[in-house]
Amino acid sequence: MEFIVLLVVLALIVFWVIQMYNRLVNLRNRVRNAFSQIDVQLTRRYDLIPNLVEAVKGYMAHERNTLEAVIQARNSAVSAQQKAAADPTDPGAIKALAAAETTLGGTLGRLFALAESYPDLKANENMMQLQEELASTENKVAFARQAFNDSVLSYNNACENFPSNMIAGMFGFNQAEFLEIKEPEKREAPKVSFT
Repeated sequence: MEFIVLLVVLALIVFWVIQMYNRLVNLRNRVRNAFSQIDVQLTRRYDLIPNLVEAVKGYMAHERNTLEAVIQARNSAVSAQQKAAADPTDPGAIKALAAAETTLGGTLGRLFALAESYPDLKANENMMQLQEELASTENKVAFARQAFNDSVLSYNNACENFPSNMIAGMFGFNQAEFLEIKEPEKREAPKVSFT
């Protein structure tokens, strides 16, 4: 009788471990799936940037440093994206992608600021279409990033909460990193003056 009770308890423990392990695998796969949505949008964005540079090149020939900085930032972001896509649960890869995206956003911001001083460029239909496509893609990236971060939160909670944290530790489930792209201009409060 004691042997049967011990066998039932052992079977329940094994069943529980399998269930927790499978839950962690499912959550990790959700993180990967959510990142694949970001990957699609970032690839679209990266594909638009060379077209944007070509569109402004004729107007801004003497702004060569800015154009080269945009291309270099784009190439760094593509490289970081590929590393992050290989393992979206790797905190280092996600941090590198966030840093590359922050740099790319800054260089694109400088490019658009310079484009404002070229009236013919601002009126160029190709330029307006590219800006609209980039803005649309940026919105899609933001939504995909939010879904990714929600998946990361669920996965990290499972990795940290007791008792699933024991299973996570035993089987090498490490916490994932949130994808937070720093955009200082959006974090600062606007300055208003009535004088």
